[in-house]
Amino acid sequence: MRTYIVRQPILDENQEVLGYEILYREESENIEEKRSDVAAANAIENFLVEFDSNKFLDGKMAFLTFTPNLLLKNIPRIFSPQKLVIQIDDDTIIHPAAQKVVYEYRKKGYSVAINGFEFALRYFSILDVVDIIKIDFSKVNDSLANIVNIGKNFNKKVIAYNVNNDEAYNYAKKIGCTYMQGSYVAEKLPTALHKMNHMQSNFFQLMVAITKEEPNVEEIEEIISRDVTLTYSLLKLVNSAYFALRHQAKSVKQALIVLGVGQLKQWIYLLSFKQDDGTMPSELIRISFLRANFCSELCNFANGIEISKSEAYLIGMFSTLGILMEVSLENALDEVNVSELIKSALLSYEGKCGTLYKLVLAYEKAEWKVMNECAEQLNIPMNIITQKYFECVEYVNNIWKELTSANNNEKR
Repeated sequence: MRTYIVRQPILDENQEVLGYEILYREESENIEEKRSDVAAANAIENFLVEFDSNKFLDGKMAFLTFTPNLLLKNIPRIFSPQKLVIQIDDDTIIHPAAQKVVYEYRKKGYSVAINGFEFALRYFSILDVVDIIKIDFSKVNDSLANIVNIGKNFNKKVIAYNVNNDEAYNYAKKIGCTYMQGSYVAEKLPTALHKMNHMQSNFFQLMVAITKEEPNVEEIEEIISRDVTLTYSLLKLVNSAYFALRHQAKSVKQALIVLGVGQLKQWIYLLSFKQDDGTMPSELIRISFLRANFCSELCNFANGIEISKSEAYLIGMFSTLGILMEVSLENALDEVNVSELIKSALLSYEGKCGTLYKLVLAYEKAEWKVMNECAEQLNIPMNIITQKYFECVEYVNNIWKELTSANNNEKR
């Protein structure tokens, strides 16, 4: 039986990743039902055995919810205390034996978080053993401020989760939530980005050129060569200590040979969103890469889709463009020479391309019902979706290490 698994980043106020919550669902499990022991056990087994959990988490903490039975069977001990936050909910809090064993895990060095913490007596009965309280922001109201203050008064880390819109995000910031989780959070930048120098020049033309089925190297060279900023940044990167070239690349053509067209799209996208101090909105760029690769991989299995694998890549890559540029996505796409199929997919989920994009977003948000509907419409086999997601996460993590390593060498 297939288990769907996705990670959701938990970010601090500087947009740094504290850890990832691992969300899961059994293929046959009713969407509305509470998680079962079987579903939880299968998810953990898949997470540890079928996939490389270390690569999936990229060295960060895993936030994982355990049922009372799994706690009593010592399943969390499979994980290192330094790599796991044990999440508990009402089922555990009202279970005397499970509550007792939570204390034992805490003594062994595990961190503990309460899911959906509320101002209720049952939560205070276990508060002394808890490190983190997670507060549900799916419905914003004044009582949330009181709950956050309780957490702070007890010296607990407070995570606002289900922060899925502007109202929830702004209110969570206003009342002092240090950590946030939700679809809106991962796409929200803590500070304004500089206006892109490449906006007025060749960036978008370049992105389209390098994601064609058969990229024309001469066309790519021409586009880069007429942009001083792109040319300078590219040569500086290629000649950095990361590549350790015996002879420096002195032309755009030589730089392209060193990089290869395959890597160029990641490099250029990264370069284009550097801030003035050399930093980047890292998690948002990673989301762009992940969506791009996930769209591209699933495109191979979608029945009757009207676009190529490379065009599917662009759908994912450009999905965060409006946020990065601080304009609406529609205005951002007006500057891009992409097909109407891609634009309509991104703006209104039209056609099979739009269904593919909706599937990727639904999986990212753990909206399993929507994801299933989209997969059925595209005839994408259910058994490959999680597999491709894990492969894409691993690929993006590896790419990110290369990108940031070279960027650090460039700054030295």
